[in-house]
Amino acid sequence: MNVYVDTDILVADAVEKHGHHARAETALEEILRRRWTPVISTHGLAETFSVLTRAPLGLRLSPAEAWQILQENVLQLFDVESLSRSDYAEVLRDCARQGWSGGLVFDAIHARAARKAKCARIYTFNVDHFRRIAPDLHNRILSP
Repeated sequence: MNVYVDTDILVADAVEKHGHHARAETALEEILRRRWTPVISTHGLAETFSVLTRAPLGLRLSPAEAWQILQENVLQLFDVESLSRSDYAEVLRDCARQGWSGGLVFDAIHARAARKAKCARIYTFNVDHFRRIAPDLHNRILSP
């Protein structure tokens, strides 16, 4: 079973001082224990690296540390879903039609990748955002 993992889960798992670290760590351990296939988008990889290297003081990692975490904990364990030019165009068209901006745009990209990878579950701490932009996936969107 494919399970999409949002950037916020990966960031919380990577930073022990993060308020949701234990929940994220438990969710990822469950995914691996059950032998589900964790999925992230190519966009999600870059977003995770960006957030890890710009987080507030005390949580911020160096670019080398962020790369090491992605290399060891994500790239070796996750399937990475790529979106095409037409995928991005459709997401942005939908965002324009709905009047979505800011973080909702990135969540819409994640939802598109989860659909494309046929994920049975989507783990995120932004449940409200995801359910707003992907009401058809309402029952698949979960917070650990």
